[in-house]
Amino acid sequence: QLSEAFSFGASITEVEVDPETGIVKALEVTAAQDCGFALNPMLVEGQCVGAAVMSIGQTLWEDVMREDGKILNPSFLDYKMPTAMDLPPLENIMHKNAGSPDPNGPFGAKEAGEGIGTGVPGALANAIYDAVGVRIKSSPITPEKILQALKEKEGKE
Repeated sequence: QLSEAFSFGASITEVEVDPETGIVKALEVTAAQDCGFALNPMLVEGQCVGAAVMSIGQTLWEDVMREDGKILNPSFLDYKMPTAMDLPPLENIMHKNAGSPDPNGPFGAKEAGEGIGTGVPGALANAIYDAVGVRIKSSPITPEKILQALKEKEGKE
C-alpha cells in the first residue's frame, strides 16, 4: 500500500580499506532521519538501526550466487551476513517529535527506517571511493571487485 507520509534521512560513514587485500572495514556509520512524530520512539530507533545494519550487509557482503538457475549459497553457512562482530559503532540521530510532522501521517508520524536504509549503501560506496580512489557501482562491494578496480586504475595511470 502506498504511504503518503515520507521521511527524509541522511547517512555518513567512515571506512578503512586495505589496498593489499581489498577488505573494507566500516569504522562508523551515522544515520539521521526525520520521522515526524514518533508514535513509539524505541520502536522507531530499532527500525532505523535495523535498516542501517541491513544496508551494511547488502553493500558489503550479501550476495545470492547462482549458476544455471541453482543457488550456490543456500544456507547461512555460505551466505555471508553481518554479525555483531562485523558491525561498526552505529549512531542513530532520530528527529523524533522535533522534526517536521506530516499532515498525512497519524498524529504527524512518517515512515521510519526506509530513508536510512537507502542512504547507507551510497555513503559506504562514497567512503570507499574516498579511501582508495575507485568507484564500485554494484553490490556487494567485495574485496575482489576493489582489487580488480585498483588494478585497472594502476594500468590506466
